[in-house]
Amino acid sequence: MITRAGLVVLDALRTGREATPTDLASETTYSRDHLYEVLDELLEAGILTERRGPNNQRRVSLADHPIVEAYRTLYAELGHVEWVDLLSPATLRVCWYLDEPRRVSEIADRLGLSRQGVHKALSPLKDRAMLSPSGPEYALQEDLSPLLAFARAVVAHNHRSRVRALAPSATVEWCDPKRALVRVQTSEDTEALETAADWDLTGLARFAEYGLQFFLAGEPAFWYAPEEDLTPADVVCHTLVLGSGSRRVSYTMLLIEQLDIDEETLTETAHWYGLERSVTAMYRSLQGEFDDPDEAAVVLPSESEFTALKNQYGVS
Repeated sequence: MITRAGLVVLDALRTGREATPTDLASETTYSRDHLYEVLDELLEAGILTERRGPNNQRRVSLADHPIVEAYRTLYAELGHVEWVDLLSPATLRVCWYLDEPRRVSEIADRLGLSRQGVHKALSPLKDRAMLSPSGPEYALQEDLSPLLAFARAVVAHNHRSRVRALAPSATVEWCDPKRALVRVQTSEDTEALETAADWDLTGLARFAEYGLQFFLAGEPAFWYAPEEDLTPADVVCHTLVLGSGSRRVSYTMLLIEQLDIDEETLTETAHWYGLERSVTAMYRSLQGEFDDPDEAAVVLPSESEFTALKNQYGVS
């Protein structure tokens, strides 16, 4: 996660200028030694680029990076706000959840924070009347979508950096501040994540654990959520996030039948992935309503196709 000092540097260089550590130290409250550390972190992350000036002096500027692009958009559309004074790593994490009205308790549970911690992170936004409504549920005002985009760029970058330190070919398919679903492209990266702490196989590759073995084309997907157990409901949702074709939908329906996954439990999990309509459509079919598929939500198998699949895998 980008630090407050990193955000200060990002803001100082947002116009495209170059600066030396001495320049930045004179413009901020940070010492030159601390700025060297911050600059090294941002350079390693690809957020900054560096060249050497006269006397081998370091000169840094912003690189072409999703975080830089998102911050410049935020400033271009909402430049009247002093964002470096409002935003902290905690506030950015909370912002990820403010795309729709949510209760503080719900955000606290997802982040593993106390309610007081969430209220503290929200406080700078409350003070500037940036939230709507004002409680007990909170969301960002509609005109603050660039802030949501910036928060999500920062969160995605954090996960991308973490996984690519282990698996350079990895891409982040979905994430929130504490969790990430990733794909890899090489067998070497698969092996690296299989043996790494905090990473779990998920998606179709996980079905074998539940007695359903499928042929997998390509490398498996992995899930990062070190403080949580991977549940069958998670596996269903991950499978659908990674692809919503009829084959994947049929297999996820098979897993629901095999494990008798409760609809309420799966719907609650699916909410975080935007999959509620897909889950509703699948359960409607599982209850025998194959003649009315919700094609806009998910591609469902026909009744005969699903019956044949159940017979093939011995699912009653």
